[in-house]
Amino acid sequence: MDPGPYETRDGAVRVRVKVVPGASRSRVMGRLGDRLKVAVAAPPERGAANAELCRVLAARLGRRPADLHVVAGATSPQKTVEVPAADLDEVRRRLEDNGPP
Repeated sequence: MDPGPYETRDGAVRVRVKVVPGASRSRVMGRLGDRLKVAVAAPPERGAANAELCRVLAARLGRRPADLHVVAGATSPQKTVEVPAADLDEVRRRLEDNGPP
């Protein structure tokens, strides 16, 4: 199976994302190559877009935003977010499901 934007490491799932800040609304847009494209309504300043990214992903995963961490690309549109103690298939299903964010 194509791993796409996901990998597992030490019991956590890491998700490679392409963030589009300043969007009209925050939402998971779907896969874009080897990344998950996520639009965030927050601007890319003072960590606002990173916080909104974690909020959007956490809502889809049924987690608290504080549980997710940007572990790479904090100042770049290409980031890696870590979801601790997570199941890869569950994360993939919840993030790629076309239901509400």
